[in-house]
Amino acid sequence: MKGMIMVQGTASSAGKSLLCAALCRIFRQDGFRVAPFKAQNMALNSYVTADGLEMGRAQVMQAEAAGIEPHVNMNPVLLKPTSDQGSQVIVMGRALRNMPAMDYMQWKETLLPVIDDAFGALSRDHDIIVIEGAGSPAEINLREKDLVNMGLALRLKAPVLLTGDIDRGGVFASLYGTVALLQPEERELLKGVIINKFRGDLKVLQPGLKQLEELIERPVLGVVPFMKINLDDEDSVTDRFQARSGIKGLKIRVLLLPRISNFTDFNPLELDDDVDLSYIREPGELDEPDLLVIPGSKNTIEDLLYLRRAGWDYHLKDYVESGGLLVGICGGLQMLGRRILDPDQVESACPEVKGFGFLDMETVMEKEKSTRQVEAEWCYNDENYFYGMGRELELKGYEIHMGRTDYRAVGHPVYVKSAGRWEGAVNEEGNVFGTYLHGIFDNLAWTRQLLNGLRRRRGLPEKRGLPFNHYRDFKEKEYDRLADTVRESLDMERVYRIMGGRA
Repeated sequence: MKGMIMVQGTASSAGKSLLCAALCRIFRQDGFRVAPFKAQNMALNSYVTADGLEMGRAQVMQAEAAGIEPHVNMNPVLLKPTSDQGSQVIVMGRALRNMPAMDYMQWKETLLPVIDDAFGALSRDHDIIVIEGAGSPAEINLREKDLVNMGLALRLKAPVLLTGDIDRGGVFASLYGTVALLQPEERELLKGVIINKFRGDLKVLQPGLKQLEELIERPVLGVVPFMKINLDDEDSVTDRFQARSGIKGLKIRVLLLPRISNFTDFNPLELDDDVDLSYIREPGELDEPDLLVIPGSKNTIEDLLYLRRAGWDYHLKDYVESGGLLVGICGGLQMLGRRILDPDQVESACPEVKGFGFLDMETVMEKEKSTRQVEAEWCYNDENYFYGMGRELELKGYEIHMGRTDYRAVGHPVYVKSAGRWEGAVNEEGNVFGTYLHGIFDNLAWTRQLLNGLRRRRGLPEKRGLPFNHYRDFKEKEYDRLADTVRESLDMERVYRIMGGRA
């Protein structure tokens, strides 16, 4: 291995994940074999690798930027919150068990050999490792037995860059305060800081940069401008949930569940310039959308009960009876059935909960998690406004779920997997659809035909052709755009010297 660099942040959503993705693409462009690494990730956006193992989406994004296949060595520990005080613990792609936060704090030190082995395997096969921290190294209550920030940097002797988000304000105080709270041996590893998400005239910022450098005795390596990049978010600390496009066209609304997972599923819907996609919480925000989605959830039963308390039962029923298209993905699929059973209390203390009842099926929660990539064939060809797309349309995606759904009573299974197993369901009227397939909208030919069905229903002009042959083609352009901007903004010559121990 020729070198490593670690990016830490003053807070969550400071831009660590995207900066790491940019560095992965820059090093790849410069001819190096590069891989990302995050020792411990806490996020509900995850992915299933080709060998059926689960890892965080952020490291998948960074692997794509590096031009390599995602592997769980890049994210050996993944925590998926199931409540405010506990998470499902996933180690090397396999779910171990749910643990309260305090129990995990006492136990996590046993994961050090796993993390070291994963990093060692990556370092043997790559020239450069780009390491991402988590949250902030100034969370001093978490310093003991730290796995992912300065504790990891000290074990690896990794040079650290610290980034702060100026768009949210207070960036000088947050950078200075973070440095001040570091231990002397930690501060030795800090080689420079980055101002991220800047809008405005750089000349106005210069006096502050000079004073900051004097205060922390570290260089400002660059100021990265605010960029609207359509790539995967690591977790729910995202601006997407507040965004309102104001586009006059198709209205797509996604229910913002308390434990929403894999909302990256919906990023491809933003490729068409006539799609207004936003996330809503309350029934009062329902504005007669063309498509309404119940997304995935890390705790389907608790989120179903949350929706019921908020009064969504009546409003969903009214929406469906008026002809609106309702789609459920993963946990959302389970909610669309008659009932969900949880005899072993995998998710909740409720052994049984009534579903919304739009699809004649039921789900039983199981202790064993299903994680697999899927190749399938679309088989629902009932000609209607929504799915006039015929048979033999190929679909690819992945499954991550705890439950097993019985479709035997469903009259309209919608696709068959390569193993010959039916999956997914549509109601008799054709306007309620549920599937376990994460990434279904990445299949741009399928998505284009679905959206065109909505356009026909609204009397809007249809879109011809595809914006990209594959969604991955769009992301490749985004990675290049991200890398170009970051390369122009950072002192990359100094970054290389830092990695080589010369700065």
